[in-house]
This record gives sequence, structure tokens and C-alpha cells, in this order.
Amino acid sequence: MSRLILASASPRRRELLAQLGVSFDIVTAAVTEHEAHDSDPRHLVQHNAAIKAEWVSARHPEALVLGADTTVCIDGHVLNKPADLADARAMLRRLSGRAHSVFTGLALRRSADGWRADAIVESQVTFKPLEEASITDYLARVHTLDKAGGYAIQEHPELIIASYSGSLTNIVGLPVEETRTLLTRAGLMR
Repeated sequence: MSRLILASASPRRRELLAQLGVSFDIVTAAVTEHEAHDSDPRHLVQHNAAIKAEWVSARHPEALVLGADTTVCIDGHVLNKPADLADARAMLRRLSGRAHSVFTGLALRRSADGWRADAIVESQVTFKPLEEASITDYLARVHTLDKAGGYAIQEHPELIIASYSGSLTNIVGLPVEETRTLLTRAGLMR
């Protein structure tokens, strides 16, 4: 049976993958992700997930490597990780009182035999209308600089989230149901 490697340093992805009860190692891919704000979010997350998985797989050809990438999209504009707190504040203002999509691309690779599978998952999130004081409070409580869209649905959602639909784990950063499906197809799970 193939060893599983998660090609991500994200603590959220590590926690979510662990929920599936599979053992895995972590190897962070040294790649430059595509982050153009006018990109098609589906292409962006699929491309980034694939380059992460392929970089790690090339160095561990017998392993099954899972790459993932998540982004937020509103009005055709991609919101990746904020550059700084001012950028995070601007993102929260833009999302305030509105619905947006969260996309995660998954790429599973094994170089030794060329095995590959991909998936893209989309969820919807609607924000509460946010006052400046609410944004300041949220940013004081939650470290947002490593999170697409400048927020974390799992941390103090009562402050910012009105509702969501689709996979909650997708919004957090790794859609567990779809990951299970890919790992089952690869023979790693039943």
C-alpha cells in the first residue's frame, strides 16, 4: 500500500486529513503558486493543487501525494491570503453583507505509475453586514494572514458569518468527503 503525503504546511489541512483516520507524512512543496486576482478560481485552485502534488511526487515517486489549494471569489475577483492586516480589513469590508464562493482544488498524484485524480469543490458563504468595529474585533481575535479571503470560518464565526451552504470542511481548507472519495479510488481507504 502506498504511503500518503500531504503536500501542505497548513495546520487546518493536517487536522482535517487526520479526521479520515489515515496515517500520512507532510512535505511542503517549494513552488510558486499562481495568485492572479482576475484568474478563474477553479483553474487557479486546480493548478496550484497540481503543482504542489507534482513537486512532492517527483521527489517521493512511490508515495501517494495529496495537494490542495483554497481560494475565495467574489464578483469574479479572487481573494487569496491577505498581504497584511490592511489587506485583510479590505477583504472583510468587501465580503461584508454579501455572499461569495470558496473553491478548493484537490490533486492526488503517484509518479511511480502515473496515477492521478483531481477534484474541485465549491461552497457558498454569506457574511453578516460588518461595521468597522466588528472588523477590528475579528482581526484582533483571529490570525487571518494565512487564510484565503482574510477569514477563518472555524474561528469566531458568530462575529462574521450569516450562513453557508455546501461543505464546511471545504471552506476550512480541505473538503473531507471529496478527499475520502479520492483516497478510496486510489485504494488507500475503503
